[in-house]
Amino acid sequence: MFGEAAELYDAARPGYADGLVTEVLAYAWLSPAGSAEPTGSAEPAGSGERAVVEIGAGTGKASVLFAERGVPLVCVEPDPRMAEVLRRNTSGYPRVRVETGGFEEWSAQGRTFGLLFAATSWHWLDPARRWDLVHDALEPGGAVALFWNPHGVVDDGLYEELGAIDRRYGVEGSPHCRRAAYYGDVPGNGEPFWPEAECRADGRFADLRGVRFREEVRYGTERYLDYLASISSYRVLPEERRAGALAETGRVLDARGGGIEMLHVSDLFLARRAA
Repeated sequence: MFGEAAELYDAARPGYADGLVTEVLAYAWLSPAGSAEPTGSAEPAGSGERAVVEIGAGTGKASVLFAERGVPLVCVEPDPRMAEVLRRNTSGYPRVRVETGGFEEWSAQGRTFGLLFAATSWHWLDPARRWDLVHDALEPGGAVALFWNPHGVVDDGLYEELGAIDRRYGVEGSPHCRRAAYYGDVPGNGEPFWPEAECRADGRFADLRGVRFREEVRYGTERYLDYLASISSYRVLPEERRAGALAETGRVLDARGGGIEMLHVSDLFLARRAA
């Protein structure tokens, strides 16, 4: 679904809060390259620098943020077209390796990892198998970090106008389907894929945590329409209906100053494989 628009996905999709990466690495006891001390408050005996694997890396929106910290990273991406852009985006980072294939079929080849993360991709994995796969990929004490970046519309009037367009064209789950006021400070609030209950019920993970990052951003009309065109709720529409929804959305944004103010949330869930 996303591979056919890999370049658009790469150009238009928003990234993640830099503080989120710091939080993940601290939790996982990883050290950025060149740092003599781990970023976390404690380090297990003999852990040192730990390898990282990413599930469903896409074009590298999160991969590059971790690669910039110098950690050794294996990016698993099922779509060859997305993986091609991912390789280009990470070509300047020699410690990044891209492996093409679905995570359910991926082989760790005897490797275990100190950290596994998934950036807006966890919900695509088979619910019946995903915690088994994560458990098997992690070394004892290894960390799993799952994160998403939902949005909320700052202007209530604009929220109502865009919602009417979505209903008219049958769009579900667009980035503007929530008001900014919907999101508080509690991580996972408003996130339908929030994994805490599922992870807790699994019983093989400990030290469960959630963190929420908030930032207001502005999208110009053209960039926001490109963002919408890269999202599955638009891509599944028949071409004519998708074009109509995007055109009407563009007209509304242009009439309201040529863009949209959004609350950008980065929600982070952390857990650790029990030793």
